[in-house]
Amino acid sequence: MLRIAVPNKGSLSDAVTSMLTEAGYRQRRDSRELAITDPENEIEFFYLRPRDIAVYVGRGVLDLGITGRDLFLDADVNGDAEELMPLGIGKSTFRFAGPAGTFTDTEQLCGKRIATSYRVLVDHFLKEQGIDASTVRLDGAIETSIRLGVADAIADVVETGSTMRAAGLEPFGVPLMESEAVLIGRTGHHPAGLDVLQRRLTGVLVARRYVLLDYDIRKDLVEQASALTPGLESPTVSPLKDSEWVAVRSMVRKETTNQVMDSLYDLGARAILVTAINACRI
Repeated sequence: MLRIAVPNKGSLSDAVTSMLTEAGYRQRRDSRELAITDPENEIEFFYLRPRDIAVYVGRGVLDLGITGRDLFLDADVNGDAEELMPLGIGKSTFRFAGPAGTFTDTEQLCGKRIATSYRVLVDHFLKEQGIDASTVRLDGAIETSIRLGVADAIADVVETGSTMRAAGLEPFGVPLMESEAVLIGRTGHHPAGLDVLQRRLTGVLVARRYVLLDYDIRKDLVEQASALTPGLESPTVSPLKDSEWVAVRSMVRKETTNQVMDSLYDLGARAILVTAINACRI
């Protein structure tokens, strides 16, 4: 049975739970549950601190895990675990920040103290950049560390930046990394059921990004219409009772739907319909 670690709380936990549910897997109904079994899919889910997930996977205690890329890299599992696929959720940027107007470039961090919850990740970045600065490991609320005199700057995950701005801080320099939720596994280990899991997760990602677009159009305009709706491989074209017209079905990126519909209508397409995709296999 496949054993998978997933985040136990927070916004990442909610997003991962939603994604796994859409992929057809049973999920817990009570946040106090630490593990559940999905016998139909032969999977056990273990709800752990996102920061600990890479450790369990890297040591071979669990087969797979879903956690943030930043947390995975900061776990420093020495190559025992690897990223298998990005999941497109929980996106954030890892940045340095300091009091407004104080810093403009990371080189100014030389000789400074940097507070962070991601000491391994920050130390690695500083070493790569040749910046001689010290890190102060804190577990939370690092925005107040500068005001309290513990640090001169901070390094943290930024989603909207509102928390930093409220503390009088502003990000500076190049981002340390772009993070999102990722599926990780033990390096070189390919457990039974992994392929199915990845296909299902990919199906969820595609279903979230695309819609089905159906429309009728004259035969002589099919080529122009197909250029607007090429689909993933090719649109489906079906004959209609009126031999001069055909029905076309194609997958279209969700964010472009209305623009594509307008272009199709201007071209001469009619009966243009949009249908949500609940699940798919690509």
